[in-house]
Amino acid sequence: MALGKQKVAVVTASDSGIGRSCAVMLAEAGYTLGITWRSDEAGAQETARLVESKGQTAQVRQLDLSDPQEGGKQLAQLINSLGRIDVLVNNAGVMMKADFLDVTFEDWRKTFSVDVDGSFICGQIAARHMVDQGDGGRIINITSVHEHTPLPDATAYTAAKHALGGLTKSMALSLLPHHILVNAVAPGAIATAMNHLTDDQARSTRMPEIPIGRPGDTREVASLVAWLCSEWATYTTGQSFIVDGGFMLANPQFKGYHH
Repeated sequence: MALGKQKVAVVTASDSGIGRSCAVMLAEAGYTLGITWRSDEAGAQETARLVESKGQTAQVRQLDLSDPQEGGKQLAQLINSLGRIDVLVNNAGVMMKADFLDVTFEDWRKTFSVDVDGSFICGQIAARHMVDQGDGGRIINITSVHEHTPLPDATAYTAAKHALGGLTKSMALSLLPHHILVNAVAPGAIATAMNHLTDDQARSTRMPEIPIGRPGDTREVASLVAWLCSEWATYTTGQSFIVDGGFMLANPQFKGYHH
């Protein structure tokens, strides 16, 4: 990344949870932030306030990837407004639970639309800007431990996260000549609104099925994202970093499957 230029990061779905913590930690690392929200504008404004409290500027824009091409246009407008992009964190995602025999094609497509198509389109738009700028860049796809092991009763989600893992590797190889590094971060159970928990509850909530015994704090994920955008993460691309409290070592979800 060129010296002397203000570095810019865009974090999708940074109105709460992991996305918000990523935005705040990237602000601490000196980035101007682009913050996007789908339904929680107040949450996005609160993230912007937190970014500004770290001495960085933020722009907020609605981004809805249920129509990925429309969402891509919203991202392109945000990048143009910010003036450049050095980091994209593809954090937006949806999760619907349904077993293989029950999942509807409509829900399958909805899941893939946001989790895979949205990341593909946003990644391509950001990467083309980075190539034109000529300073390299970083793209981080937030996947899930279920990029690596199935979530029972969530066939579409499991398949989409596996697909995003494959996309990450392909992007990494394609973009190497342009000095753009692409990695995935794969969280396990994290204390987020999706799980009806806050960071403050991460250490006080017991999860005995996870070896560490508790859910993760969003900052335990965001700090890895921040490192991947840092000066010394320059020998790392095409990888998936699992942050899961030992979940993958035990994968406790399949006990009792012997009928």
